[in-house]
Amino acid sequence: MIGGFSFRRFLAVLRKEWIQVRRDPLTLQMIIALPVMQLFLFGFAINTDPKHLPAGLLSVDHSRYERSIVAALQNTGYYEIRTLDSEAEAERGLAQGQLLFVINMPAGFDRAVDRGERPMILMDADATDPAAIGGATAALAALTTALDRDLPASLRSTPAIAPFRFALHPRYNPEQLTVLNIVPGLICVVLTISTMFVTTLSITRETERGTMENLLAMPVRPIEVMLAKVIPYIVIGYGQVMLIMVIAAIVFGLPLRGEISWLWLALGLFIASNLALGITFSTIARNQMQAIQMAQFTLLPSLLLSGFMFPFQGMPRWAQWAGEILPITHALRIVRGVLLKGNGIAEILPELWPIALFTLVVGVIAMRSYRETLD
Repeated sequence: MIGGFSFRRFLAVLRKEWIQVRRDPLTLQMIIALPVMQLFLFGFAINTDPKHLPAGLLSVDHSRYERSIVAALQNTGYYEIRTLDSEAEAERGLAQGQLLFVINMPAGFDRAVDRGERPMILMDADATDPAAIGGATAALAALTTALDRDLPASLRSTPAIAPFRFALHPRYNPEQLTVLNIVPGLICVVLTISTMFVTTLSITRETERGTMENLLAMPVRPIEVMLAKVIPYIVIGYGQVMLIMVIAAIVFGLPLRGEISWLWLALGLFIASNLALGITFSTIARNQMQAIQMAQFTLLPSLLLSGFMFPFQGMPRWAQWAGEILPITHALRIVRGVLLKGNGIAEILPELWPIALFTLVVGVIAMRSYRETLD
């Protein structure tokens, strides 16, 4: 013993704490897994300069000069170009997010270039996420020399005069304001954090407070318990959405171009998916600490892989597949689509069914994990 400090007592308490840690292997696994997941996500999945962006080509002539320009666009690494059959297909692709660019080649392009008329190529761009298209649009300035090999010497471009021009048309967000991308995304992020964390603690809190015995003694089924715990927070979630949208419209000028009824339907399903996930964590976890750790383990991928913080198209394929599983990814597309693009049910339906499927699967897992005894 030194100055009142006993190594024997210290070692006894240390041994007791180590035994306690070993009795909670799930917490230890989460502590180890979380930094590993962060390392892989930030090291491999995050890319602020996305390449191979989907682009559509609308053309009548399919001429020699056009092929040179298309090849130059693809050689930049920013564009993956496929030919479109009609303007309706182009509009649908932009609205649903399947295309980020549409290249409109004017009729008689070769003839206009040969005459020195400097024809204009219209580039429609989905500007709902300005960061996703920034690198690709910046690369257009260097492509005005793409025809130099094909042109006669008298028509080859000089620094002052180029044989053709690109005209960029940012759609849905003409001024490319970042706030119009962030604020709709915040609706989904706030709902994810608030609803999932609240229900994550619902059943574990009952157990730790000693009120779980009363709940188990009642003649109720697991589905009835879960619905009773979920429904009040659906109402609260809708209140949060209304408050955010009112503030966003007044302060930030957030537009509402689509049907609000479809937005309410989609957000209701999204809220239900988060509540179901929180209930699942609550039924699996043995205490509130474990439940919170599970929620935190899910929250980080939801923020990084959904397209909220970083462009979705910039992530590697495996990260996009992981992001497609998360309901927040589809909810973000729906909210941005309805608010900024004016999307209707036809455009949001492909994003609704993954959320519904996720909610169903997670709900079944929660009911099967629900313990009707304290053992």
